Amino acid sequence: MPWDNNTGGGRNNNSGGPWGQAPQGGGPRRGGTPSLEDILNRGRDRLQGGFPGGRWAIVGGLAVIVVFWLFNSIYTIDVQERGVETTFGKPSDELSGPGLHFMWWPIQSVERIKITQNKTEIGSVASRNGTSNNDGVMLTSDQNIVDAKFSVLWTIDDPKAYLYDVKDPDDMVRATAESAMREVVGRSPATEIFRSDRAGIQTEVQQIIQTILDSYKLGVHIDQVNIENVAPPPEVSDAFAEVQRAQQDQQKFQEDARNYANTLLGNARGQAAKVREDAAAYKSRVVQEAEGEAARFVSIYNQYAKAPEVTRRRLYLETMEQVLAGASKVVVEPSASGAAGGVLPYLPLPALRPASPPADTSSSASSSTATGN
Repeated sequence: MPWDNNTGGGRNNNSGGPWGQAPQGGGPRRGGTPSLEDILNRGRDRLQGGFPGGRWAIVGGLAVIVVFWLFNSIYTIDVQERGVETTFGKPSDELSGPGLHFMWWPIQSVERIKITQNKTEIGSVASRNGTSNNDGVMLTSDQNIVDAKFSVLWTIDDPKAYLYDVKDPDDMVRATAESAMREVVGRSPATEIFRSDRAGIQTEVQQIIQTILDSYKLGVHIDQVNIENVAPPPEVSDAFAEVQRAQQDQQKFQEDARNYANTLLGNARGQAAKVREDAAAYKSRVVQEAEGEAARFVSIYNQYAKAPEVTRRRLYLETMEQVLAGASKVVVEPSASGAAGGVLPYLPLPALRPASPPADTSSSASSSTATGN
């Protein structure tokens, strides 16, 4: 039965509708259902009334959406950066270098990583709230406590591995550096850390950090490890200073003992060298004198062999000259008659005089001779 024929059971043809009244509305036919064309016209009118400007407003909205999409799809990478594009969260193998790039946003996104050198500082540094960080407090092999402040300089070699292989890579670098430093300090005495072998410790710590980070595939290269300051903690600084003073005194005493020993040893060696030199000189002198005497004897023998009588008399006279040089004797030649003619007897005055030293023997003999004459 059609809608407009439903008159409520035919009791009232003017009532309209099955409920005794005509349906209210603005349809083309009073009391009838709206057609599809009427519905579409009403929707178009409402759409045109909701957007001022009609069709141009829709075009403008689409343009704004396109601009917004392009703004998020086009990105720039600086010279000191590298970009890693991800598609549905999966990183691509190729890196985005410096310059302008395009991606399909929001399907794709990009992560930027700075490839410049980074610095991680580790040590007991006072924080803003007044508390202190005890990362640098370590125990040495000789049971001393030191507070080491050092820094690690590192760069990113593989941005993809740095971003997606390890969670929180900065903390990984810090924890690895602290662990490596504790290992090396625990195997070294305090004196090496303070003064003697600081460069060797830095190199060893750098190698350990690099080995650990490579095993985790962090994509980081350790450029340098710098030990900036090593000092005892404030709680044990006084005791440590006392130990240092005792060690310095010990070293001073040992150095003084070594100097004294070197002095005595040098003097002994000098005396020994002098004795050896004197002995060598004495040996040389005796040998040369003996050789000289032997040469003299040979030369005299050669002369004796040529003229034995003359040589024998010469030797006799030289020997008697040496013997009688120091004797206080007066030799008087006898006269031809056998008596000492012309010589008067005299008292033994030389015998009455006190004995003179050997050096004055020649002068005594001269005086005796003069007296006898």
